[in-house]
Amino acid sequence: MKPAARRPLLLAALAAAALLSALLLLAPPGRLLPFPRSSPYARAPKLLFLLAGQSNMAGRGAAAPPLPPPFRPHPRVLRLAASRRWVTAAPPLHADIDTHKACGLGPGMPFARRVLAASAPGSDGAGSLVLGLVPCAVGGTRIWMWARGQPLYEAAVARTRAAVAAGGGTLGAVLWYQGESDTVELDDATAYGGRMERLVADLRDDLGVPDLLVIQVGLASGEGNYTDIVREAQKNINLPNVILVDAMGLPLRDDQLHLSTEAQLQLGDMLAQAYLKFNSTESRL
Repeated sequence: MKPAARRPLLLAALAAAALLSALLLLAPPGRLLPFPRSSPYARAPKLLFLLAGQSNMAGRGAAAPPLPPPFRPHPRVLRLAASRRWVTAAPPLHADIDTHKACGLGPGMPFARRVLAASAPGSDGAGSLVLGLVPCAVGGTRIWMWARGQPLYEAAVARTRAAVAAGGGTLGAVLWYQGESDTVELDDATAYGGRMERLVADLRDDLGVPDLLVIQVGLASGEGNYTDIVREAQKNINLPNVILVDAMGLPLRDDQLHLSTEAQLQLGDMLAQAYLKFNSTESRL
């Protein structure tokens, strides 16, 4: 079969996989078994972070034991499981979310451990802050699949609203790492900037946070020939409170697409530094 003839089949397969993951995200809590063990901090107010995008956010870093300390669980770092229950976060954070591929280590845990430690210096984050991670990333997805009205977008909004309701809390930021799949087709690459700005505006509107911080990751790799076009679009997003953390140059796995474990650790730290710097600057204004 010629590549052009295969393209519609590949797009259909991607859409079907994304739809399956979205249906699992939207499923009523009682329909997903087995349940992870609930956290004793489940009803505590939390500082929430939405993790969205595709496979490098979901995590494909090798998870061979022993885990490096930044990836290890902490009792005050929780994640919203697919069952919409708060559980102690432990990698892979997207194991019950990005269900059509094997998940590994992503940036979420190192990010959370760094933010938690910064809240109580010298105590390894043993203060009163509780972080809530809301994983929603699905590998192989294009940005149009995250548009308002699409299953992935609606699932992310529904899960974020459920996270706020389940114990209360404040949405601190959206961590967004996506775009590798938009480097395949020129039309997708050139439309990326406008679609990203629309996504940010819709999330702020639907979540009721007009100044919501969005930290997007600049691509370190791409599936096609138009990576530079998508990267340029990411750099030129013209919206307030949208920060770019550039992953270019971080080490990749052998597939030259997914970040290595070391790279995910570095990225988590970079995302945390960007978040902490933003809030430090805001507090001085």
